[in-house]
Order: sequence, then structure tokens, then C-alpha cells
Amino acid sequence: MELCSEEAVRLVWEGAIPLQIHLHESEVTTLPPPPPVLILGPRIGYLPLLVTVIKPHFNDTLPPGVDSVWFDYKGLPLKWYIPTGVLFDLLCAEPERPWNLTVHFRGNPGEILTPCGGEDPVKWSFINSLKEAAYIINGNCKNVMNMSQTDQSELWQSLAKGNMESYTRVSSRLKLGPYGEDAVMRMSTGRIPIRLYLRILGEDVDDLEDVTTIDSWDSISYINRPVEIHNEEGHYITFKNAMRSLLPEFFDDETSAFDHVLVPRGDYEIDGDIENAETSGASGLMTMSGQKKCTDFVSMKSQSPKKVNEIKLIRVQGIEVDLDIPFFWVVNNLKNPEYFLHICVFMVPALNPA
Repeated sequence: MELCSEEAVRLVWEGAIPLQIHLHESEVTTLPPPPPVLILGPRIGYLPLLVTVIKPHFNDTLPPGVDSVWFDYKGLPLKWYIPTGVLFDLLCAEPERPWNLTVHFRGNPGEILTPCGGEDPVKWSFINSLKEAAYIINGNCKNVMNMSQTDQSELWQSLAKGNMESYTRVSSRLKLGPYGEDAVMRMSTGRIPIRLYLRILGEDVDDLEDVTTIDSWDSISYINRPVEIHNEEGHYITFKNAMRSLLPEFFDDETSAFDHVLVPRGDYEIDGDIENAETSGASGLMTMSGQKKCTDFVSMKSQSPKKVNEIKLIRVQGIEVDLDIPFFWVVNNLKNPEYFLHICVFMVPALNPA
């Protein structure tokens, strides 16, 4: 299998989610109320980038005031710095098409959601994530820091406009990939940026359609931790090997033949939300509200001797990835433009086989 597929990358860039966006009823000042907007939201994009298209549709019915735009899904304020596709994969265990969202132009819930004052905060959140990824991969972020203003602007605009060719041309100068067995062999280790989102579903969930709606980000845990691959010739690294290294407690206890796949532990905690993560490549586990949690996952296991949590589904770019697929293929072709691989993991309580 070729580890880099231009066709697969193009499909990721062209991937979009059908959205049906409603104006919140508290901001409707006309009768009849305006109909919802139907729009395609790029998977690799961000919700605030859709505002220039959405606002003209609702402009005539908005109450007086200064815009402070935010979105919610069934009452849950959406984190604007998480890519749209990741939000969809994480919050819709059973895909909802079109995805019904509510837009607000007033009253940002500051205690839950950092205000987004337009496109610039999204741009700088993206650039900061790119710096963090560069540090993880190369041990420094000089290539990103030394980008010219022209290249930085072109890189951002290529993402905002979905121009893969322009993005590839500029990003290739950053020397952040692609990954391959031969590339790792030229280094002592290879470090791959991962953002992992853990969602524990309720009990008695046999069908994803029965999953209840999330009402708080506290019910989702977030891990910002690189996978470290050591230089050992002749080893075949699968997606399952990488996931076992990230979540060893939730895979079987069999001795792995792939001990060269490691996850750095120890002093890798970070404070705050994703957009405030340090570019030093730090990592750790926290709730999406920013509260740190333990890194050994013991607290995620039931205290009952007969029950534990088990992985029900792993989703990347809307795909339930085959665990036996080469890990480098997943990273090269399914990563987001800021060079992080975003992985959504759904867990359910299950009987302890022991």
C-alpha cells in the first residue's frame, strides 16, 4: 500500500458536511421568522469562517447590538477552534444529515466559550497549532516561525478557500512530512502529533441512534499527546499499535510485538483549552472545559469489578478506520492541515471478560 495517496488527501480536502443553520429564536425580530440556511461546511474548516455567508441571510431580522457570533448544537456551545469535521464526528455518534445547528449573533457564553471576534482568532489558533505540531515533529518550530508574511497569508487563505494545491505548495517548505518507514529510519525517533477526543456513551447503547445528546463539554476528555516511533528496522506499525500506545488500558493485555511504538509520559501536562496549548509540544489529558484529569486513565474505568469501559468506535475524518491499516497511511492522508491527526473515540460500559 502506498503510504501517500493524493486521491485520499483530495477527498479529505473536498469533504463537507451538509448544515442546516437556524437563527436562535431569541434573536428573531420579524414575522414570519427567517427559514434556516442550508450550506456545506468543509470538514477541515471552522464554523466562524461560514459567518460571511450566513449573516446576510439573517441580517434583516437581527436585534440591535454588536455581533458576537457563536454556534450551538442542541444547546451545547460549539468550540470554534475545533475543525468542523471533528465536531461533527464527536457530537453525532450517529451521523445527522443535514446537521442542525443554531447560530447566535448576541450573548456569547463567555464562561463556557472563548469569544471569537471574526476570522483572525481562528487564523492565529490554526497557526499556533501548526507551531505546536512542528515542535512535536522536528523538536522546534523555526520553519513556521520563519515563514514570510506572504507565505503565512497564502497558507491560511488556501485553507479558508479549500485550495489544496496552494496549501501543498506552501506547506511543503515547512518540511513536516510525509511520514514513512524510510523517513523514520533516518531519525532516532519519529514523533507524530495526535489530538484524541474521548466520549463515554451511556449504558445499554446497542445502536448509535440511541446515544443521548451531550449537554456539557465536561463529558468529553481531550488528550494532546504525540505518538513516538522508535527507529527499529523491519517493524510494521498499524493503527492498532498506535491506538494501543495511546490507550493501553482499553486494549487487551497481550504482549505487543511493537514495543518501538511509545507514548511520551511524565511531564506532559498542559493547562487550559486547546487554543491555549503551548507550542512546546506538551501533552496531557483534560476535559474539554479545561480541567485536567489523570493521565493513566484509571478514573475512566468503572470501580465495579464486573464492569469496565471498552472502545466501541474509533473515527477519523468520518471514517471508522480499519485497525490493521498502516499507521503512516492514516497520518499522511487523514491528518488536518495543521498537521494534527484528530481521533474521536467512543466508549461504552461493558462486562469485564475476566
